[in-house]
Parts: sequence; structure tokens; C-alpha cells
Amino acid sequence: MYRLMIVDDEVHILSALKRSLKRGADWEIEVFSSGVEALKRAQEADFDLFISDYRMPEMNGVEFLVQAKAIQPEAMRLILSGYADLDGLLGGINEAEIYRFINKPWQDHDLHSTIEQALHHRAVIIENQRLADQVRSQQKQLNEQSKILADLESESPGITHVNWAADGSIILNEDDV
Repeated sequence: MYRLMIVDDEVHILSALKRSLKRGADWEIEVFSSGVEALKRAQEADFDLFISDYRMPEMNGVEFLVQAKAIQPEAMRLILSGYADLDGLLGGINEAEIYRFINKPWQDHDLHSTIEQALHHRAVIIENQRLADQVRSQQKQLNEQSKILADLESESPGITHVNWAADGSIILNEDDV
């Protein structure tokens, strides 16, 4: 189950979004009409996706998403607005690394699709991070093993050398060749 946070100062928009997103999706949704309250909650619980209105009185959506990113950098971020301030949106894309901009009024299907894509993108990023961590761990083990082999070789030259036969067997005595 994915956890979504929606922030919009208009209560009726929050109700409409929650109603729209409850249909057919396995998402736990929390809504806030205050960016400050939403940020407090983000410090207490993990979210997979933040959706914020752009124009709000306390702080705009970009400011909220920048702070949400600082708290939970792995969560995806979307901005929702009927107001098109190109400079503000570019700032949001650059500062908050907003995944997508959704216009108000939204189409339910497009909203669902965008959220699904954002959550899938997040899952791919997290899997890539997990795999990179695994590779780093394996590389560290290989480096440690290489050092052990190098130490053994310096103590007893030739100890790490293996003579292989053409059939893949190990030749124990070179006179047997």
C-alpha cells in the first residue's frame, strides 16, 4: 500500500481529490489544508508521494515540496494548480524536483495515471539504489578478498596460482602433464 499526502488550502478541492483517488486504488491518503501542518506530519510518517497545490497562503506549493524533499528525499512530488506561473513552476521543477505538473481542473484518469507513473518511477529509483548498494557491498568484499590473496601470495609465492588442464581439472603435479 502506498501513502500519499495531498496539500491544498481549499477544503472542497481536498475532498474532491480524496474522493477521486479512493476509487480503485490501493492508496492510503492523508489530506492537509496547511503546508505547515503537512510538514509536521511528514516528520512523523513516511510518504511515497506528495501532491501540493501551487497557490496557498502560508507557503506556495514549491516551497512546501522543497521542504518535504528535505524531510523525505525519496518521495515523489507532484504539483497541482490552475494557475500557470511559469517562473514558479520552473523553480519547482529545479528546486523541489517535481515529477509532474497537473492542471486544475484535472481529469480523474489522467490524475490516476500520473500518480501510478510517479509511484512506479519511485519504485525503480529505490530498486536501483538497492542494487547499487549491493554492488558496492560486493565490491568491498572482493577488494578485501583480493587483499587477502595478495598477502598470501607475498608470504608464499605461487600459493594462489592454479594449473588448469584443458578439461577444466586442476593439475596438482606438473610432471603429470
